[in-house]
Amino acid sequence: MNPKTETKKKINFEKALLELEKIVDTMESRDVSLETSLKMYQRGVELLKICHHQINDAQQKVEILDKETLKMFPSE
Repeated sequence: MNPKTETKKKINFEKALLELEKIVDTMESRDVSLETSLKMYQRGVELLKICHHQINDAQQKVEILDKETLKMFPSE
């Protein structure tokens, strides 16, 4: 699947993080051309945004659940 197409579709956090780790490993090997490095960097930024967005969503859900849980246990 084309990475751009996959970015438009929602990929899960774990898959995005795994791909990001592979990109970092490849770029650290220094066996990559400048052009390829730039493309990989761009893809890495896309994946980072996906991960950041999903972490924010999860954090908001946890905050909502915490508020609901606190309502169940009124303070004395």
